[in-house]
Amino acid sequence: MAMTHEDMIAFVDDLYAATGVGDWDKAAAMLTDDFFITEAECLPMAGVYRGKYALRDLFIKVMGMLDVAALDRTQTTAGGDYAVTILTMRFADPAIPPAELCELFRFRDGKCCEIKPYYFDPQAIVAAARAKTTE
Repeated sequence: MAMTHEDMIAFVDDLYAATGVGDWDKAAAMLTDDFFITEAECLPMAGVYRGKYALRDLFIKVMGMLDVAALDRTQTTAGGDYAVTILTMRFADPAIPPAELCELFRFRDGKCCEIKPYYFDPQAIVAAARAKTTE
């Protein structure tokens, strides 16, 4: 049975909640075996992360290279096999502008099979990574 728009939005909320508290086993159970995340080549965390624990691996990498103070979710919308969440990533250093992004979630058989973030201005991420390496 296909997921409803409401199902997808609730799923995304649950996935953010699980990853936000580091419940990587719960997050892994929500992902397909062939799950992957693609980060753009212009970012310091560029690459494709694969497998049920790809979210954990990417989270550890990102938090090691950026001082993220908050991840504010504005809204999630859904249609077809996709949901998109609008986010703002704020950094510990207030001199670095927040990063605005949308994360695309693709679903298959009741699970998430892909996440692809789209950054409005990737330079905020680059600046945050540069600031962390000069600490």
